[in-house]
Amino acid sequence: MALRKPRTDNDLDLLISILPSSIKSKLDNVEQLVEIALDLDKKVELLYLGDSTVITDITVDQKMIDYILSRIEPPGIDNRSGINGTLHRVSRIINKRHEPVGMTIRVGRPFVGNASLVRDLLEDNKSLLVLGSPGTGKTTMLREIARILSSELEKRVVVVDTSNEIGGEGNSPHPAIGRARRIQVPPTKQQHDVMIEAVENHNPQVIIIDEVSTEQESIAVQTIAQRGVQIIATAHGKLLEDLIHNKPLAGMVGGVKTVTLSDEEANRRGTQKTIQERETIPPFNCVIEIHAFDEVAVHHKMEEAVDASLTKKVVKPEVRRLLNGESRIISP
Repeated sequence: MALRKPRTDNDLDLLISILPSSIKSKLDNVEQLVEIALDLDKKVELLYLGDSTVITDITVDQKMIDYILSRIEPPGIDNRSGINGTLHRVSRIINKRHEPVGMTIRVGRPFVGNASLVRDLLEDNKSLLVLGSPGTGKTTMLREIARILSSELEKRVVVVDTSNEIGGEGNSPHPAIGRARRIQVPPTKQQHDVMIEAVENHNPQVIIIDEVSTEQESIAVQTIAQRGVQIIATAHGKLLEDLIHNKPLAGMVGGVKTVTLSDEEANRRGTQKTIQERETIPPFNCVIEIHAFDEVAVHHKMEEAVDASLTKKVVKPEVRRLLNGESRIISP
């Protein structure tokens, strides 16, 4: 795997400062730390790079949970918070009485590298839909894309930041997003409104959105695309096919409709009488499927890829990999 290179300081000292001394004493390799899981009356678990989990001998109590929560920003309605000026994230677990009974502390690190896999597409003003499993680096890629577009390509970029995932905690966005401007989303349910507000009020050339997950947000993306704004967004799903069959998000791929053909047309096409077709032009030019931090698959023409998938044809994207720090095509 290609070496990940931090662009700015990881602020690990600030993360460690919110932890009780009992947990600090169990951190063997902080530079490799990914996540800390705390659940009331259970052992503290430490997750390191490479999916290596260490179960400590420390039992979580209420005092420990309250101590950590007292040292971070107040959690929002989505139970997420962080440390001011950093990319670290603290996700609170509450019981039915809204009392904190656990949390997940995730280390946020700004990296350079994987966005170079799609740099040529950014330079060509392509709107990109980024897909991938949790932990493959979707948000990391968005953060670096924001920096490239704003600071290197000198475009007016606005990041719609749900739970401060991209720009970090606090009123000033993290340097990792370059000159990009950042609009925070108060309650997550308002993200679709904030997306439209960003376009109407702040005149962006590019808008960046992490995790489009509802039909309202999908409709907002389509509206933005009609206004000629370049869109970079992520969505739930590993592959393009996942989105095609996700009814609330199908508008992201141009929509899917069921069509009944005449007997003659069905025979001519060699298909069943009832088929599925794309409704309209998708709001994105390309689809990026992240396989790993250093490897992506690129569908250069979303329209053709969606049509092929709906007609059960084999869809072969272009596979790109970081080799010696450079993007290389390994499978056209």
